[in-house]
Amino acid sequence: MGKNKLEKFAENKTFPNFFETDYQSIKNMDFRLKGNWKQEFFKNDNPIVLELGCGRGEYTVGLAEKYPEKNFIGIDKKGARMWKGCKFSIENGMKNVAFIRTQISYVPHYFDENEISEIWIIFPDPQPKRTKADKRLTSPLYLDFYKKVIHPDGFIHLKTDNESLFAYTLEVLNDFHYNVIDSKSDIYSQEQTDENILIETYYEKKWKAQGHKIYYVRFQLVSEIVAN
Repeated sequence: MGKNKLEKFAENKTFPNFFETDYQSIKNMDFRLKGNWKQEFFKNDNPIVLELGCGRGEYTVGLAEKYPEKNFIGIDKKGARMWKGCKFSIENGMKNVAFIRTQISYVPHYFDENEISEIWIIFPDPQPKRTKADKRLTSPLYLDFYKKVIHPDGFIHLKTDNESLFAYTLEVLNDFHYNVIDSKSDIYSQEQTDENILIETYYEKKWKAQGHKIYYVRFQLVSEIVAN
């Protein structure tokens, strides 16, 4: 591990909006702010939005700048990456931003039922080998984790440059009869009415420059009524 990473890890611990609990501890108990993020940390009653696998936190910060009336939390297991978004939010006095270093599978230990209003999943690892399907962030396993914390009316957004992950996600949503609000096979091929999906991350700029299409799905974890 390079010195630069170690310095970022150390500085993360000085940020008042950065949280980290060792994995062994969080397996056996819930985080102290579970169910009380609004009252005890954000000091307001505004909706909470998650960015899962947030990387550098571009979406966490970008959305927080656009929507000061909402609270945003970025989650990733790689602390050196989220240092950038964390530092930016502190230096710019953003009170509606937080970051958690943890595995996404532990989300139910950090948030209570219905505590989350919206989730963004931006360019996750597509896990191309079929044997690793359960590790995909839109697999039934992970959707069950999200279901434990998101409000039934809440939206989940996926952006990816991977056609296979896009198709897999639609297949899973169809199998469970979840409510697909919108899906796009190339968000830049037509004019968009939702500017939020056009926030660009480091990886998105990289993939676009290589000519990759950017896919998008917005859905809810409520089952549509299926006629017999």
